Amino acid sequence: MTTDTHLPVLLAETQEALNLRPDGVYVDGTFGRGGHAAAVLERLGPSGRLLALDRDPDAARWAAGRFSGDPRFTFVQAAFSRLAEIIARQGWAGRVDGILLDLGVSSPQLNDPERGFSFRQNGPLDMRMNPVTGISAADWLSRISETALNQVLVEFGEERFHRRVARAIIAARQQGPVTTTAQLAALIAAAVPTRESGQHPATRAFQAIRIAINDELVELAAVLPQAVTVLKTGGRLTVISFHSLEDRRVKRFMREQAHGQELPLGLPVMGAPQGMTLRLIGRAIRPGAAEIAANPRARSALLRIAERLE
Repeated sequence: MTTDTHLPVLLAETQEALNLRPDGVYVDGTFGRGGHAAAVLERLGPSGRLLALDRDPDAARWAAGRFSGDPRFTFVQAAFSRLAEIIARQGWAGRVDGILLDLGVSSPQLNDPERGFSFRQNGPLDMRMNPVTGISAADWLSRISETALNQVLVEFGEERFHRRVARAIIAARQQGPVTTTAQLAALIAAAVPTRESGQHPATRAFQAIRIAINDELVELAAVLPQAVTVLKTGGRLTVISFHSLEDRRVKRFMREQAHGQELPLGLPVMGAPQGMTLRLIGRAIRPGAAEIAANPRARSALLRIAERLE
């Protein structure tokens, strides 16, 4: 378990977006190291409640050590795609005042070489959000076909040189297994002929592989409609994304729920559109210059907010 801390991104903006009430019921679907959770608890009264979820066992241990004595706080080690099930067990369905999803990988995960998320430090090529379930990135790369790997690099990494990278990885594994982050990063760097300014050549490929083995976009697609069902009228859904693949899905979902049912052009319809479940709150929010200077990893963060309609 790493003791590295994590600076919560857009902390003040997220607290405002959740429209916190002292007696409210809130969900932090991505506990991490509890930065956002701690800020929520500071503003809750004795009758307020906070449920936190995270599939990372390190996060579970951190939550137990930091908040186990607080009766207002409950932690469940689980993927947020199980949100509706867990909320139902708590008896909170339709009673939740606010939900926060802070997507992607956390700084402690990136900074721990043993987790295998980062190309900047050598370690075992793992990348699993929960290292006791599923298969590691090393095992995944040992099995995947070149065609499938190429598709992952395109869809989840938007890697310009996807064919070169996929070909290099498949060729390398014929000589022996690719088992460390340093091996993989070197393979990718050698395969990429040009560099994006200020970005390591392995950035996009590492992102793509991580998203694939953790089913991150599948998890996101599963949790968003569940969030709508568990929120009370006026409850807030707040989502922080860190790359366009996540943000496009969040933006599209919120807009679809705000616009309601799409009907054929020219069809006479009386009254308001059917199926409207959310109201968009303001524009997407980005970190300010001061926050980016203090925490460079915040530079790509984007916060979107929506409110549950009756």
